[in-house]
Amino acid sequence: MSRARQPPLVTGISPNEGISWTKVTIRGENLGTGPTDLIGLTICGHNCLLTAEWMSASKIVCRVGQAKNDKGDIIVTTKSGGKGTSTVSFKLLKPEKIGILDQSAVWVDEMNYYDMRTDRNKGIPPLSLRPANPLGIEIDKGRFPQKDLEALFPGMSADFTSENFSAAWYLIENHSTTSFDQLKTAVVNLKKQANKKNEGSLAYVKGGLSTFFEAQDALSAIHQKLEADGTEKVEGSMTQKLENVLNKASNTADTLFQEVLGRKDKADSTRNALNVLQRFKFLFNLPLNIERNIQKGDYDVVINDYEKAKSLFGKTEVQVFKKYYAEVETRIEALRELLLDKLLETPSTLHDQKRYIRYLSDLHAPGDPAWQCIGAQHQWILQLMHNCKESYVKEQKGNSVLHSPMLDLDSDVRPSPIGHLSQTASLKRGSSFQSGRDDAWRYQAPQQVVFVEKLTKLVVSQLPNFWKLWISYVNGSLFSETAEKSGQMERSKKNARQRQNDFKQMIQEVMHSLVKLIRGALLPFSLREGESRQYGGWEMKSELSGQWLTHVIQTVRLSSESLTALEIPNDMLQIIQDLILDLRVRCIIVTLQHTAEDIKRLAEKEDWVVDNEGLTSLPSQFEHCVIHSLQSLKTVLDCKPGEANVFQQQKTQEDVCQLSIGIMQVFIDCLEQLSTKPDGDIDTAHLSVDVSSPDLFGSIHEDSSLSSEQRLLIALSNCRYLERHTFLNIAEHFEKHGFQGVEKITQVSMESLKELDQRLFEMYIEFKADPIVGSLEPGIYAGYFDWKDCLVPAGVRNYLKEALVNIIAVHAEVFTISKDLVPRVMSRVVEAVSEELSRLMQCVSSFSKNGALQARLEICALRDTVAIYLTPESNSSFKQALEALPQLSSGTDKKLLEELLNKFKSSMHLQLTCFQASSSAMMKT
Repeated sequence: MSRARQPPLVTGISPNEGISWTKVTIRGENLGTGPTDLIGLTICGHNCLLTAEWMSASKIVCRVGQAKNDKGDIIVTTKSGGKGTSTVSFKLLKPEKIGILDQSAVWVDEMNYYDMRTDRNKGIPPLSLRPANPLGIEIDKGRFPQKDLEALFPGMSADFTSENFSAAWYLIENHSTTSFDQLKTAVVNLKKQANKKNEGSLAYVKGGLSTFFEAQDALSAIHQKLEADGTEKVEGSMTQKLENVLNKASNTADTLFQEVLGRKDKADSTRNALNVLQRFKFLFNLPLNIERNIQKGDYDVVINDYEKAKSLFGKTEVQVFKKYYAEVETRIEALRELLLDKLLETPSTLHDQKRYIRYLSDLHAPGDPAWQCIGAQHQWILQLMHNCKESYVKEQKGNSVLHSPMLDLDSDVRPSPIGHLSQTASLKRGSSFQSGRDDAWRYQAPQQVVFVEKLTKLVVSQLPNFWKLWISYVNGSLFSETAEKSGQMERSKKNARQRQNDFKQMIQEVMHSLVKLIRGALLPFSLREGESRQYGGWEMKSELSGQWLTHVIQTVRLSSESLTALEIPNDMLQIIQDLILDLRVRCIIVTLQHTAEDIKRLAEKEDWVVDNEGLTSLPSQFEHCVIHSLQSLKTVLDCKPGEANVFQQQKTQEDVCQLSIGIMQVFIDCLEQLSTKPDGDIDTAHLSVDVSSPDLFGSIHEDSSLSSEQRLLIALSNCRYLERHTFLNIAEHFEKHGFQGVEKITQVSMESLKELDQRLFEMYIEFKADPIVGSLEPGIYAGYFDWKDCLVPAGVRNYLKEALVNIIAVHAEVFTISKDLVPRVMSRVVEAVSEELSRLMQCVSSFSKNGALQARLEICALRDTVAIYLTPESNSSFKQALEALPQLSSGTDKKLLEELLNKFKSSMHLQLTCFQASSSAMMKT
């Protein structure tokens, strides 16, 4: 059992005042479920149910009856809701009395007019009626209230045709301000009217005198004949005579009144024609009114008039009505064509489209105008998109000089992001290594970027109205109450259900065109072979940079968000998400490729200025360049709602990993190129070394040029810093930004860096250790020295001192560049020297006592001097060298050895300071 409805509530009535039988429109809530549900309607206490016409649950039309109350409520009673209430009231006005000849919009019935003053119950012709102004002077209505006059003259009336006529009331009401002279003139007019009436009566008598005389003569002759001949004899002749007289009287009467009766018939015919014209003037004037209202654009008025005419004359059998109604139909058909043309005209607003569809629906236009409009809008959007592409492609091919495409954009195409990006985008990473690029690039937005901006703006501005038009078509809100009553709304909903797949294909076609046009401009390699001509055609002189691709991604994302807000199904928008994913992947790859190119140019900007740690600006520039590149990809790497992880595909992971490794390798190659470049290729005009340590044996001045050995040391210092800091920091940023395979990137890069470091180190040791090692053997045997025949040792020979001085020079050079490299370099140099010295000792066939003592002295002096740089290898070499010597047997030899060692250390104390533990400790700190 259904739940009881709410009682009716009247919230409005139009008009809210009027006389009896005024047509009113009642509006409110719960006014019934149908005509049969309405069981009661009273206005000012009068029952108006008989004239009520139920339109909808919120609208009732009726006529106000003759109520007793001047003002009252409107009460509606229904079966479903019971007796209702009203928040408004209606005021009943008293009708003004209208004279017989007064102008009025209401036809006055003249058939039963009575002259009450003469108390004659005889109908009189209209021509004999008294005029509306019997005094014949100007009427000046006074301002006396009607109620006051009624109170002053109770039971009387100002109507001169009323039996209760009051002359005083009439004069007060119509001539209260009339002068006395005018009143005298009125008296004269009344007398003239009375004389004309008497003369008119006499005229009727005069016109029939001859007839009366003939009749009199005939009657006299009959009477005489009867007296002379008797009744029987003249009976036949009398009858014949009487018939002749009557015929003559009839003919005379016809002749006498033919003109009057003709005029009367003509007047009656004219009056009837006027009555018909007045009664049906709506239909007769409708064709012209339709034309005028169409020109003014008042289509609602035309439709209402047409509905009214159709309900009144749609099935008429009267020929004149059929003729005029056919004219109406002709103009309505022209209106249908006009409205359909306006509906299919583009561009058009959603409001106008709905309006024209509603008009065509109310006019019962054939077909389905709403679906026609949807199809036209779909084709128009596709055409706009392709026209947009063609215009920008032509402009790109036609521009032979620099031109900013931003000037071609509409003012509302969000120029600020492009302008800001183009004016502030600088590819400098730590320094001005990008200054070699064309400066015009910074201030010119690429044509493809502007095209994507324009294209997405076009779709975002047009597709919402297209989607809303479809939603309105589905739920039937395109149609008015008339359509609902006629069942057209239900038919529309049924048609919409049948055409859901067709509309889905339309949306998908728009989405595919949008995506393919963007792919043709930015990712032409992703199009099929047959699609390049339709969606491509761009001149790809150079691929867009990562900054512009990032901007394009942001633009497409905003468009996707706008379309998602329309509640378009996700499966229709999935193709846009796929495009965004491909753009993100391409942006990452292009950015990493450009980063590698930027890093290649770092070698050109190396200034060889060394800081206290032995580093140039190159490692920091490299790190800043990579980190800046990753930060520029942050918005690309971040996943918006509905987007997939950019690294979800294995191929993408592998490509990005290889590119990342390539970036590291490019910089490693850059270091190798710088460290091994010939001296003549190095620009040393601006070289300087910033060394603040006081424990230096020398420094590199601004006007000096770097040697190959110094460049190798600087490169080794940079490699050491890269291994311990830069590569680890970059790996951390890779992980922070979600890169996959960071361990592999770090491992491969570290291995490559270590290989370079080892090569450079071996090259430097070769440069420095080989000369020292090579000088040992000639120095030992200088002056034809022989281990078998030599004098008692007096001290360390000069060859060893020269070797130590050379080792000290190496120490100074390394210490000047990087303190941290000293142990590594010195240890390797000592290994080379000790190995060579061990070899030389082992090659001696025999030693004399003095020769053994001399050799032991020099080996021990060298070993003790470089003790802090000894390694297991060098210790082994020294041990092998000593083992090759004969052992000291006497204490005298040992004492002499010790004295000579002390003497050596004392004499070369200053030179040997760099080999002291305190210096090393200070160095390590």
